[in-house]
Amino acid sequence: MVSHFEVGTRCWQPDNAEGWVSAEVTSKNVSGEQVTLELTLENGNVNTVTCTVADLEDENNPNLPPLRNPPILEASEDLTDLSFLNEPAVMHAIKLRYQQLSIYTYSGIVLIATNPFQRVDALYAPDIIQMYSGKRRGELEPHLFAIAEDAYRCMLRDKKNQTIVVSGESGAGKTVSAKYIMRYFATVQDTDKPLGHQIKSDKLSQTEEQIMATNPIMEAFGNAKTTRNDNSSRFGKYIEILFNDTPDIVGAKIRTYLLERSRLVFQPPTERNYHIFYQLCAGATEEEREALGLLAVEEFNYLNQGGEPVIVNVNDREEFLSTKKALTTIGISDDTQSGIFEVLAGLLHLGNVVITAGRNDANLASNEPSLERACKLLGIDPVMFAKWTTKKQITTRSEKIVSNLNFKQATVVRDSVSKYIYSALFDWLVSITNNSLASPEVERSATQFIGVLDIYGFEYFKKNSFEQFCINYANEKLQQEFNQHVFKLEQEEYVREDINWSFIEFSDNQPCISLIEAKIGILSLLDEESRLPSGSDDSLVNKLYANFDVEKHKKFFKKPRFGKTAFTINHYAMEVTYDSDGFIEKNRDTVPDEHLEVLLASKNKFLTEILQASIDAAKVESAQAATATANSTPKARPGGRPGALSNRKPTLGGIFKASLIELMNTINSTNVHYIRCIKPNEQKEAWKFEGPMVLSQLRACGVLETIRISCEGFPTRWTFEEFVGRYYMLVHSSTWEKSIQEISDTILNKTITQPEKYQLGKTKIFFRAGMLAYLENLRSQRLNDCAVLIQKNLKRLFYRNRYLEIRNSVIAVQSVIRARLARSRFEQLKLDIAVTKIQSAYRGFAARRGYHESRRTIIQVQSFARGFLVRNGLLEGRQQDAARKIQRTYRGFAVRKDYTNYRRNVILVQSLFRRRQARKELQALKIEARSVNHFKQVSYALENKVVELTQNLATRTQDNKKLSLQIEQLESQLASWQLKHDDLEKQIGELELEADGASEHLKKAQELEYKLADLDLKHEEAISKINSLEVEADELRNSLSNKSTQLDEAINLKQEKEESEISLNEEIKRLKEEVERLSINGLPVVSANGFINTPKQNNTNQVTNGLISRPAQQQHQQQNRTPRSIKRHSVNTPIKDSDGHSLAVSHDFSPRPASMAIPPTSSPGYFAAFGDAADDQFEPENVDTEIEKILENSDQLHLEVLEGLIRRLKVPQPAASDENPDQVLFPAHMVDLISSEMWRIGFVKDSEVLWAGVMQTIQQQVMSYRGEDIIVPGAFWLSNVHEMLSFVYLAESSVVSQQKNDVGDVELEEYILLLSVVKHDLENLEFNIYHTWMKELKKILYGMIIPAVIESQSLPGFTTSESTRFFNKLLNSTSTPLHSMDDLLKFFNRIHRAMEAYFLEYQVIKQVVHELLKLVGVTSFNDLLSRRNFLSWKRGLQISYNITRIEEWCKSHDVADGPLKLEHLMQATKLLQLKKATIGDIEIIYDICWTLSPTQIQKLISQYHVADYEHPISPEILKAIASKALQTEHDTLHLEAVSLDDSGPYEIADPRELTALQTYLPSWLPVPTLKRLVELTARNASHE
Repeated sequence: MVSHFEVGTRCWQPDNAEGWVSAEVTSKNVSGEQVTLELTLENGNVNTVTCTVADLEDENNPNLPPLRNPPILEASEDLTDLSFLNEPAVMHAIKLRYQQLSIYTYSGIVLIATNPFQRVDALYAPDIIQMYSGKRRGELEPHLFAIAEDAYRCMLRDKKNQTIVVSGESGAGKTVSAKYIMRYFATVQDTDKPLGHQIKSDKLSQTEEQIMATNPIMEAFGNAKTTRNDNSSRFGKYIEILFNDTPDIVGAKIRTYLLERSRLVFQPPTERNYHIFYQLCAGATEEEREALGLLAVEEFNYLNQGGEPVIVNVNDREEFLSTKKALTTIGISDDTQSGIFEVLAGLLHLGNVVITAGRNDANLASNEPSLERACKLLGIDPVMFAKWTTKKQITTRSEKIVSNLNFKQATVVRDSVSKYIYSALFDWLVSITNNSLASPEVERSATQFIGVLDIYGFEYFKKNSFEQFCINYANEKLQQEFNQHVFKLEQEEYVREDINWSFIEFSDNQPCISLIEAKIGILSLLDEESRLPSGSDDSLVNKLYANFDVEKHKKFFKKPRFGKTAFTINHYAMEVTYDSDGFIEKNRDTVPDEHLEVLLASKNKFLTEILQASIDAAKVESAQAATATANSTPKARPGGRPGALSNRKPTLGGIFKASLIELMNTINSTNVHYIRCIKPNEQKEAWKFEGPMVLSQLRACGVLETIRISCEGFPTRWTFEEFVGRYYMLVHSSTWEKSIQEISDTILNKTITQPEKYQLGKTKIFFRAGMLAYLENLRSQRLNDCAVLIQKNLKRLFYRNRYLEIRNSVIAVQSVIRARLARSRFEQLKLDIAVTKIQSAYRGFAARRGYHESRRTIIQVQSFARGFLVRNGLLEGRQQDAARKIQRTYRGFAVRKDYTNYRRNVILVQSLFRRRQARKELQALKIEARSVNHFKQVSYALENKVVELTQNLATRTQDNKKLSLQIEQLESQLASWQLKHDDLEKQIGELELEADGASEHLKKAQELEYKLADLDLKHEEAISKINSLEVEADELRNSLSNKSTQLDEAINLKQEKEESEISLNEEIKRLKEEVERLSINGLPVVSANGFINTPKQNNTNQVTNGLISRPAQQQHQQQNRTPRSIKRHSVNTPIKDSDGHSLAVSHDFSPRPASMAIPPTSSPGYFAAFGDAADDQFEPENVDTEIEKILENSDQLHLEVLEGLIRRLKVPQPAASDENPDQVLFPAHMVDLISSEMWRIGFVKDSEVLWAGVMQTIQQQVMSYRGEDIIVPGAFWLSNVHEMLSFVYLAESSVVSQQKNDVGDVELEEYILLLSVVKHDLENLEFNIYHTWMKELKKILYGMIIPAVIESQSLPGFTTSESTRFFNKLLNSTSTPLHSMDDLLKFFNRIHRAMEAYFLEYQVIKQVVHELLKLVGVTSFNDLLSRRNFLSWKRGLQISYNITRIEEWCKSHDVADGPLKLEHLMQATKLLQLKKATIGDIEIIYDICWTLSPTQIQKLISQYHVADYEHPISPEILKAIASKALQTEHDTLHLEAVSLDDSGPYEIADPRELTALQTYLPSWLPVPTLKRLVELTARNASHE
């Protein structure tokens, strides 16, 4: 196999500042077996490495620099995917991802979380939870939600408890990670439930709220500010989240470990005490401050030691309110909270107690102010407390000895009491929380749990004490379990894949653990020394030296070279030196019995309660510790007192060991998941990465050890499909037809000559470390060779084409030169011929010029002579013509005058004759006017004629005046023209005399002749116009005289007709009285045409407005009805606009009959005998009676309406052609018609019941549909409900214009109230239908969006695949998405067709389309952001094409602004298609994709999948994009998800315009009563 260390190979070199820096082999010198490598570092420095040839064959040789991975693998999401798994490669991968704002990285089963030291709420938004829920680990990018989801799915699948171990040093983000994991479990929902995988509503259950409330409580009482972390957990915590069979969260239990009690009494510089004390001082009210005696933080000794009481960007007052709210949530009452605050305040005052130092003792006065305040709050005796603070009592078998304590001992006693009380309070809070979250009933119902272990990471400081010893002991146990778990998984993987493997050695830390917890271990010696009255730290160290500073323990225990109070333990991470100062006192962790008696005698009931709970818990812990240490406890001496060991007080070390053993048993019984939190820098600076610090933590958390274990085996594992899909080009294409395994074997045999470097499993190929980089190198070489081959052929083609072009150009140049020479010879020949032609032409020109000059002279002389003769003749002709015109004009005038006189006489005779004829017609008209039927028509016609004649007379009078003025003007104009004519004749005479003697005036005379001719023409025209005007004026005068005569006659005729009309009205009135008298007597009345007519009342006052109006004759029945049937205000009244004009339709309007054939109640021949008189048998009173009976039978009517018209109605499907609205809206019309009849007759209460039943039934019917079945019914009932609402709006508006002469005020108010209630309920019903409909549509659409818009590839020629082109082409493994764009557009078409077919308003259609498109845009964009190895320019092109199809659909359906909802998605596709090679390209992207936020752009570019033929995006560009994203505050990554349970905003459209109540009813409906009601209503309306 080729050596890795060739010139150009990249590797790593150690660096003090960065940890490791990149280097490149720039020179390689081989001298025999000696090889010298020259490495050039990034900073320009040059290092030299000397090795042997044999060393180069092993890339893992420790003498060689670690190799660097190919660029494609450097920022891998899983560190196990790295080809070279070494320390710098791991650090560099984490660093690159951190610089790209990706804080999570997998390392096998471990999730590495790097603290960003900045709020990244976008990573934990609800839509992110929705994204990860239901997804397998690895489908999305690394995230702690993926670990939580994996644990949740494992619990459901395997029915086994799970544990998530969150570890890391202080400030690494353990607490925040655990908090978000708990939030995930409280929010996520099982995908296997019938409702599908959804996110719960924002409102959590009470149990979930209580679980979330534990975080602020535990943080307030157990967290503090340290130099490394502003919110450092000073205790270990294991939370068991309990699930039942559903599975739902039913409760939780909390176990805590090793609370740092010493922090209560001592804090190093820049650190703080526990948060609760500062919250209490800042958030207490004035009354509480006075009652508790709270002072400023700086005045309490327990709070002012760190010197920095305030945390930046933290408001202690608000945090205090949050803590109180959380305490209330878990069930702690206000009184109990007051007791808690009293104890906390008492501890603060206890810290201020001043103890004075004596010579050999300490003094404390019982009246010391702080002591009195503290004892008052704690309810204890200050005298006894002061006494036992400065004294101690030693009990022997015979007596009790009391001795004094010195100042230091007294201070220790005081602080011990404080620590004991605070520890008891903390344990009590945990116990109360557990009782609240895990009651016995809850524990019985819980079947499984997921535990979250938030425990301190490995710690090492300049001075390490007892706390660090216990913490590191716990981490040793966890690391041992972690190594065993990793090794177990490796072993299971090899066995499952049938891999030949040998035992992998890994560093087992069991000797170190045994050193600590063995029978004769550090803990046992510590406990033994702690129980001795004279035990001290020095004697403990001496015992440790004596027992462990031997050859057996030399590897793990060391004695420091300097000092006699410390010892060193070689832990798995590093050596840690512990200072024994305080070990004994901290391990004892006891309060003197005398102080305990004082505390138990407290009058503060709450203090007594927590102390008693602490004592009870200590007994249980003592029993557990005795059981755990039974093997390490020496047997009782012969004759010794039995039970002496069991009566000993438990030590803190023993308790911690027992709880740790219990924890490990719990973890070992569960399936474990690991999260390692990393602190990237010591300054807590956002997004700053310090390599050495990260490396030390990677060692401490065991990640590097895990990688080392993986490297011992086969760390790189690829499935056969993945391997062949990436490296198929390394073998000849003839082998591609084989099976996947055979192709894989062929590739490996050809490329890897050392079989031990890989093994074939059942489904995967296992590689040794470094093989993937080797294969990548071969692949790059193969692709480069192919590229060179393609370039060679392209260059050959290019240069051949270039040669052919040059050759053709030479031939073309030669042909051009030859043509030019030929043309020059031809031009010379043409020149010779042209000279000859020019000479001949010139000679001819000279001859012709002389000839033309002679001819021109002769012609000029002839023209002058001929002109003179012609002008003389012309002058004579004009004089003769003028004389003839004057004669003609005079003769015409004489003739016209005679004609005018004659015409006037004729007209006079005609007018006399016509007047005679008119008189005769007048007599006939008078006779005819006596007829009643003709009288009205003639009267109306005459009135119109009189008006018309009057108007014509006024018009003609005005015209006559105008014409008279025009005549006068023309006569004056004519006189002026006559004078001008005479002047011109004189001038002509003078000119004629002058023309004989002066020829130069000839031209002027001609002009005057032309003017004279024009004047003659104008004169003639004026005369003819005057004549015509005179004739017209005469005609007008005659017409005016005739009209005046006719007007007088018409006035006389009108007076006669008025008199006749009066007499006729009297006659009609008399006849009506006679008819009424006959009808009262029951006698038939014979009409004028001989038919028998049923008498009817006068309906002249009835108004029909298009709605079915009420008959007027019913008014007289009102007085005889019962109170129930009193007529209410009806909508069947004229509708008027704002100006009072009636909006009713014409009187001849006929309602559309029902679509049914109902047989007549009598025989057909009965009405046939009377012809058209059959309708006259209709009796409105009987019809109203029958309608009232139908309405009184409300049960039958409601049954037909609710069952036949709603529940069992077969909704008409949307037709291809336009339907009649009556065929769609007939349910609404029927309800409107019934309500109208009820209101008309007076059934107001019944109508209210009807409306309630209809609305409830419609809502139930719509809500019963699911899935695609709701598309048509939803639109159908939405339109019908809006039709009903429009009817109610119309009824309400008609109340204003309704005449109330027959309706009382009380009845009107009742009617108005009913309308208001029905309108409000219908509006709610319409919104509910829309909400239900849209919710179901969104659910259907949601499942189609991703396959159709993101995954479908409709554009041919640019398809891509999740796998490779190799599988798509050769193995036919193309995967078709579940839905395509055609399916999506068909879905939109179906919805749009339903809305249009059911006549929904454009406003509603637009709202629906916009809301659905918003769901498409948001869902697609958010999904695109979460895609890995998916985003490419081809995908961007495909998605852009899909968006274009949606845009075309919107334009064709008149929703042109719909694509605006897809703006983010459109710009994301543009980003994928734009160039990303330089910083300038990125700036162009920011300008074009202005809608996208910097964070979104950074996310899309960081996940961009670079094709083989594209240049990878450089790390500098990715870093620049990430830095720009960091500059934006409050930037969100995902768009706010569109809720599937919300319909979005809905604005009810304006009411529709109704002109008439339609009576269409399909004949196939089984509703006989309703059909009869429609028939009666239609007949009633047709006879009104």
